[in-house]
Amino acid sequence: MDALVDPRPLRGEPISLDLLNTRWHGDQLFHDADGLAIWLASNGLTDRAPDSEATLAALLQTRDALLVLRVDPGDSAALNAVLAHGRIRRVLGPDGLPHDEPDVADPAWLPAWLAADDYLRLLARDPDRIRECMHESCILCFFDISQNGRRRWCDMARCGNRAKAARHYAQQTAQAQQKG
Repeated sequence: MDALVDPRPLRGEPISLDLLNTRWHGDQLFHDADGLAIWLASNGLTDRAPDSEATLAALLQTRDALLVLRVDPGDSAALNAVLAHGRIRRVLGPDGLPHDEPDVADPAWLPAWLAADDYLRLLARDPDRIRECMHESCILCFFDISQNGRRRWCDMARCGNRAKAARHYAQQTAQAQQKG
């Protein structure tokens, strides 16, 4: 069987932002037959959650809850409803050290719950570093881990260069109009 390839331009973001980024290209990923399987594989969840309609529904509910929070950080009811599907359980591992394990009764809810929990982790770490790409036609989100905290683009090679090229074109056009 051929390996499924994630077609999205931005991968490797924390799971909560990766879920938000499934909106890329008109929600194309989750509308493709293998889209959910690709997303589960991209997030290391293939063996932990079913590739099912129930999993997809839980993820879409979570994505909607995260979008609500992006607009209104005080509207936490929808995300709290997702979080009610699981909890963190503290265990003592075979290495003799304590570990946190997600405890979610329904495996279909595991990816959604992990994404919701991850968003809380990012908020606790630094909410100002949860960003949307500054390019006007891009909807991708990222967690800014740059040293100075000034990252503006989801990807400098794609969106950053397009913005720079547009700025340069506008400057050249303005200069040509002034001369002519």
